[in-house]
Amino acid sequence: MSIAMTQSEKEHFLAGPHVGIISIAQAGRAPLTVPIWYAYEPSQEICFVTGSASRKGKLLALGTQVSLCVQAEQMPYKYVSVEGAVSAIVPAEVERDIRPLARRYYGPEGGDQYIARVYGNGSAEGDLLIRIRPQRWLAADYSRL
Repeated sequence: MSIAMTQSEKEHFLAGPHVGIISIAQAGRAPLTVPIWYAYEPSQEICFVTGSASRKGKLLALGTQVSLCVQAEQMPYKYVSVEGAVSAIVPAEVERDIRPLARRYYGPEGGDQYIARVYGNGSAEGDLLIRIRPQRWLAADYSRL
């Protein structure tokens, strides 16, 4: 029996609220690999926010190739890994970009509380919205064994 996922299954799983692990190449060192909150809708680009002064922010540029992996942490295990290029880097906005991510991961009330604590003044100055165009997919669904 195959553990392969269809493209539709891969995209549906990636669209779920998983914590993503992103890997970004860096010269003279192993790739930077860190967890991120992200947003994804099937057939669209992956989006996440990072600080322009962060190590992530400094390593990312248009065309940079990255990998993103998400997994189900409970049995039966499954994962989706995506490779792609950074297609856009724009200043992030609290209402357009960050509040929807906070609500995705904390729920409406918790997300709004997070925004009030971290972005109390309503400014996302220094934060960047990163878009990644998925190009290659790897996936497995071990519930099929």
